Amino acid sequence: MGWGLGDPPADYGSIMAVGLFVALMCICIIVGHLLEENRWMNESTTALLLGLGAGTVILFASSGKNSRLMVFSEDLFFIYLLPPIIFNAGFQVKKKQFFRNFMTITLFAVVGTLISFSIISLGAMGLISRLNIGALELGDYLALGAIFSATDSVCTLQVLSQDETPFLYSLVFGEGVVNDATSVVLFNAIQNFDLGNFSSLKFLQFIGNFLYLFGASTFLGVASGLLSAYVIKKLYFGRHSTDREVAIMMLMAYLSYMLAELLDLSGILTVFFCGIVMSHYTWHNVTESSRVTTKHAFATLSFISETFLFLYVGMDALDIEKWKIVSETYSPMKSITLSSIILALVLVARAAFVFPLSYLSNLTKKTAGEKISIRQQVIIWWAGLMRGAVSIALAYNKFAKSGHTQLPSNAIMITSTIIIVLFSTIVFGLLTKPLIRLLIPARHLTREVSALSEPSSPKSFLEQLTVNGPETDVENGVSIRRPTSLRMLLASPTRSVHHYWRKFDNAFMRPVFGGRGFVPFVPGSPTESSVPLLAHGSEN
Repeated sequence: MGWGLGDPPADYGSIMAVGLFVALMCICIIVGHLLEENRWMNESTTALLLGLGAGTVILFASSGKNSRLMVFSEDLFFIYLLPPIIFNAGFQVKKKQFFRNFMTITLFAVVGTLISFSIISLGAMGLISRLNIGALELGDYLALGAIFSATDSVCTLQVLSQDETPFLYSLVFGEGVVNDATSVVLFNAIQNFDLGNFSSLKFLQFIGNFLYLFGASTFLGVASGLLSAYVIKKLYFGRHSTDREVAIMMLMAYLSYMLAELLDLSGILTVFFCGIVMSHYTWHNVTESSRVTTKHAFATLSFISETFLFLYVGMDALDIEKWKIVSETYSPMKSITLSSIILALVLVARAAFVFPLSYLSNLTKKTAGEKISIRQQVIIWWAGLMRGAVSIALAYNKFAKSGHTQLPSNAIMITSTIIIVLFSTIVFGLLTKPLIRLLIPARHLTREVSALSEPSSPKSFLEQLTVNGPETDVENGVSIRRPTSLRMLLASPTRSVHHYWRKFDNAFMRPVFGGRGFVPFVPGSPTESSVPLLAHGSEN
């Protein structure tokens, strides 16, 4: 029977697949809400288990021919799903905590990742080569080091509170984002590096390219964020339509990621720093209704992308094609041994840099509150044990083509990656809540107010500025006068840099790019006539 004139042709198989996937995401959100207070479960583990369950049902329904609704696509992951997650991470982060701990975060995320990469690569060459799983080259072992150096701290961040444990949260969160960027940059650098003609000069060139990628990616993210702030401040879209300013924010954020990918830079770093700059300048340049809209829109897109990813990974884990190739070529014991070796290397490599680097970081801190306690070190170590979609995407990039592989040695590498992701996310993820509650007992802490927690009113800006002069800072509701002296810089360099950055920001950056204190109003509204535009403000 026809459906009537004018109906477009439809691929009903695709429609059914997408419809089922959307239904699964709805179920995942509902189940996650019902299990919110559960001692063991968290949203990522719930989504992964639902994905496994759905994959099992599809596998039986198709008589063992298929277990997934979609084929794993690196383009889908890197182009569509990852950008909103990373951008929202930068957009919602507490900037003061993040940059106050930036050196420690960089120490863990860059130096620590390189240490982890070295240990996993060397361990793989020494141990996996003895299993005789196939012809693996030096590039394959180095790629394994980069693949399993990419952490996934989502489970831990879902338990920690950014307001109640700001120091620990900023360390785990910051390391997680920069670690992903480091791992992807390292992986791409290895792929493009000519290992056949290795020399000291080539190695120095490799290090130089690595540093260039980091610096150029960060610069592009900052420049993109500043451009969006300047455009919205000058053109003020809100006087005609708030939809336009919301749209331009979203599109310019996504454009920064795509530009980085086109220029062979790190899109993760670019969009992360673009999010930080946009939250500092651009977000304050739009109307108050647009602030509410963008804040929740970015968070919602990030949440949907994360849920989609964990469902995706759970269903793809049961792909019969890869498991069939592995089962026909290798014994089950060999597969288990390979996964166990890699997991053991991950545990050792994580411990090999978290505790020593924490000790080095503590040597530079003068007060006990700034030092990383042994309990916090254990949580940081634990948060980095889980592996996620980044590891799977990189494994597919290296060992598969268009989501498929026919080589047994490549297939077993992909299945081992899947086993480690499933084991670490489910087992370690289930133990995360009890572990954190054991190490950090629940306390009734005063919650700090974030600049992005609720859109601040123009009145609150005015009150802060009339109470606090240009030489004072507000911390935890207490006005603190900052001495401007060389002694202050030597005694507390991080706080001093923040103080002088604030002065520079208020004097030069905000007058050009806007930010807190530049409060747009809808023309003719009561707010416009009652509150003047402000040029300065405090930072969260």
